[in-house]
Amino acid sequence: MRIRLDRTLCDGFGVCAKHAPKHFSLDDWGYASPAGDGEVEPADHDDVQRALLDCPVHAITVLPDRENGTPPAVSRATTADREPSP
Repeated sequence: MRIRLDRTLCDGFGVCAKHAPKHFSLDDWGYASPAGDGEVEPADHDDVQRALLDCPVHAITVLPDRENGTPPAVSRATTADREPSP
């Protein structure tokens, strides 16, 4: 899994750093910065998924898989579950 943080969307809630401190740090004003290159180890998937789902401004996205160009099925299903159906 690879992730990206859009710092222009971040409003400094700090939820990502709370759930996945290995992958997100907060600056002096509370805004998130990615830690590392965006690659998420399998052991950290649950923490990063929780950070992604709990981000109030949706600043974290899962990048397409390098091999087949699609996001992991788990992320896609989880994101769909988060948004209400019309």
